[in-house]
Amino acid sequence: MAATFFMVSGGTYGTEDIVHGAGYGRAILFLLLTPILWSLPTAFMMGELASALPNEGGYYAWVRRAMGDFWGFQEAWLSLVASKFDMAIYPALFVVYLTRLFPWFAEGYRGIMVGLAMVAVCALLNIAGVKVVSETSVWLLLALSAPFIAVVLLVPFKYHALVNAVTTPTTSNVDMIGGLLICMWNYMGWDNASTIATEVERPQRTYPRAMLTAVFIIALTYIVPVAAVWLTGLPQGAWETGSWADIAGLLGGPVLRIALVLGGMISAFGMFNALVMSYSRLPLAMAQDGMLPKVLTKLHPRTRAPWVSIVACAIGWAAFVGIGFERLVTIDILLYGLSLTLEFVALIVLRVREPNLPRPFRVPGGIFGAVLVGVSPVFLLIFSVVRSQSERIYGMSSFMFGALLIAAGVLAYFLNLALKPSGWTMAEEKPETI
Repeated sequence: MAATFFMVSGGTYGTEDIVHGAGYGRAILFLLLTPILWSLPTAFMMGELASALPNEGGYYAWVRRAMGDFWGFQEAWLSLVASKFDMAIYPALFVVYLTRLFPWFAEGYRGIMVGLAMVAVCALLNIAGVKVVSETSVWLLLALSAPFIAVVLLVPFKYHALVNAVTTPTTSNVDMIGGLLICMWNYMGWDNASTIATEVERPQRTYPRAMLTAVFIIALTYIVPVAAVWLTGLPQGAWETGSWADIAGLLGGPVLRIALVLGGMISAFGMFNALVMSYSRLPLAMAQDGMLPKVLTKLHPRTRAPWVSIVACAIGWAAFVGIGFERLVTIDILLYGLSLTLEFVALIVLRVREPNLPRPFRVPGGIFGAVLVGVSPVFLLIFSVVRSQSERIYGMSSFMFGALLIAAGVLAYFLNLALKPSGWTMAEEKPETI
C-alpha cells in the first residue's frame, strides 16, 4: 500500500496549482470527484487483472495476453515513453522545494545536478531490492504526513487569519483546465504497482486490498489540508508549485516551514524511488519475451533486482531532467491515458475470451460493469487531448509531439519484428495457485 501510495501520489505536494487554477471550491470538487471517476475505476480494473494474472510486467502482460504481440508492445512503449516525462517531474519537484531552503541551488545548472544525483541514488536503492524500496516507502510516508497533520491542527487557531497575508508573488499561469489536468496527474499511476506482481506475496489477496485502501488514503491527504487552508482565508492567487512551504510558515513559523520543505523533498524522492521499481520491470518482461535485448534480463545475484534494466531506464530518465513542470504533466497524461485505455480494453477482451479465468477479485456487473468502469477515465482523457494542442514542447504542440512518439512505437514494433524474423517467445502466463 505504501509503495502504491508513492507510485500514485506522494502526499499533498503537487496540489498547489490546482487551487491556483480552479479556486478552493472547484479544487476540492476536483479532488473529490477525480478519485471516483478516474482512480476508483482504475483500481477496480487493476484489482481484477492483477489478481487473475500476477505476471512480471503487469499491464504489459495483460494487454499482450488479451490482444497479442502488437498491442502488448504498444502498451509497453507508451508506458516507457510516458515514464521519461513522468520521472523527470519528481527531480524537478525535489529541486523546487530544495531551493525554498537554499536558493543557491536555483543558480545555473546546480538544480539539474541535484536531479541527476537523485536519479542515481534511487537506482542504487532499487538494485538493493523490492523489500528495501517498500520498507523505505513506509517510513517516507510517515515522515511527509507529519507536517500536514500539524497544518490541519493549527487551522482552528488561524481561522480567516491569512485573508490579508503578505505572500511572494506567484509566477503560475495555470487555468481551470490546467488545474484539472494536474489533479488527474496527482491521481494517476495505479497500474504501476502491477509490474512487480511476481515479487509480491499472495498477490491475489494483496492487490485489491492495497488498491482500495490507497484510494481512500490519497484522497484524504489531498482534500483535508486544502480544505483546512481554505478556512484561513488565504487568497487562491497565493498558490503555486512549492507554496505549501510558505503556507506552513504563515501558520506555524519557520520550524513548520522547514518541515514542509523537507517533506516536499521526501515526497518527490519517495515517488521517484517507488516508480523506478515499477517501470524497470517493463524492459525486463519484454526482454524475457524476446522483444528487447536479452542483456536486460540480468538479475542481481543477491537481491534478484533487474539491475541492467534499472540502469538503462535511469539513463533515459536523466536525459529529461530540467523540462518545465506543466509541460511534463500535459504530455505525461496524454501518453499514460492511451496506455490506460488499452488496459481497460484488455479487461473487456479477457472477460469475453477467457470467461473461466480464475478471478479472485472481479469488477462487479459482468461484461456491462467491465465496460462501464472504463467510461469515465477515457472521458477525462479528452481533457488532456484538448490541452495538449495549446502546450508547446520542443517547438511544437504537445499533441503533435505525442503523436510522433505514438507513431514511433508502431515503427519500433515492425523494426523489432524485422530483426527477429523467427518471432518472439510467449512467456508462460498462468496465474499462481490461490
